[in-house]
Amino acid sequence: MFRQLLVALVAVTVGLVALIWLTQSLRLIELVLNHGLSLRVFLELTGLLVPNFVAVILPITTFVVVQFVYQRLAGDRELTVMRAAGLSSWRLSRPALVLTLGVVGSCYALNLWLVPVSYTAFREYQFEIRNRMAALLLQEGVFTPISDDLTVYVRSRDQDGTLRGILVEDARQKNSRATILAETGQLVEGKDGPRVVLHNGSRQQIDRATGRLNVLTFAENTIDLATTNKANEQRYRDAAEMSTSELLHPPPSVFARDVGKLKVEAHRRLTTPLTAASFAMVALLSVLSGAFQRHGNLLRPAAAVFSVVGLLALGLAIGNLAARQLDLVPLIYLHATLPGLYCAWRLFGPEMFTRRLRPKLQTA
Repeated sequence: MFRQLLVALVAVTVGLVALIWLTQSLRLIELVLNHGLSLRVFLELTGLLVPNFVAVILPITTFVVVQFVYQRLAGDRELTVMRAAGLSSWRLSRPALVLTLGVVGSCYALNLWLVPVSYTAFREYQFEIRNRMAALLLQEGVFTPISDDLTVYVRSRDQDGTLRGILVEDARQKNSRATILAETGQLVEGKDGPRVVLHNGSRQQIDRATGRLNVLTFAENTIDLATTNKANEQRYRDAAEMSTSELLHPPPSVFARDVGKLKVEAHRRLTTPLTAASFAMVALLSVLSGAFQRHGNLLRPAAAVFSVVGLLALGLAIGNLAARQLDLVPLIYLHATLPGLYCAWRLFGPEMFTRRLRPKLQTA
């Protein structure tokens, strides 16, 4: 049973992660196409998001796998035979509980370590592409948008790296849009990132006060392509990049309105693995409880599915409320643990009570 559960969990998780990866990677296709990045860079960039996908869907796939495997065993009458052989609900649940324990540990490793590290690497890689690498990947005959306010066109590129027929549309200075033309140019790596050194060109700019076109010719000019404005000079960290201790104790630079969101994110990391155990207990209760029916019973599996869907929706609602009112944070822990404890009491409580009562009846 454990082997069936483990194989099914790996298969379902890999399949769902691949599906989510495919849908989410579509958001990055425009970034890749606009900057002419290679397939290797695209795979590396999107691969850094995989741990986050796994951490999100692992509690759900645990429920699906436990529900499916045990429901199939019940449909094939294997659970009935094992019960007739004297196996209790606790013995039948042991493979699923061992699997769930491993899932809980994996979720904690993902939430507390791997996801923040991988997401930080993703954001840094994305920032590097948008602000540095894009400037080094200028394509011939293509208008390359380095950013929203800087576009570069290169007619051709020689084997030694010399750029010819350069046009730069520069709108980084507010109310001062300029068009720069140059015969040749060379990409160089500066202190703050890539730069292009232009030779034999002109800078054309309209004077808004007089409406006249000002043309400035130059023999050599340098344009910085690393950053487009002051807002891009530093990268602001997302909540998913911060460690759990940083989320629980936000730095003074964080806005007051975001403190609640950061703390709720920390508690979500600590409680999400526990929801995997609760979802697994919901599945076990739906299959192992109740009387045997020859033609099966679809009511209990359907009730289990709707219960998990309701718990997911309730978790989102509680998280939003707790972000506004931190006094509601204990509800996050109750939501993660209470359903599992209730299902465990319903499933194992009568057997434990009967086991304790049996010696007293034999003595009497």
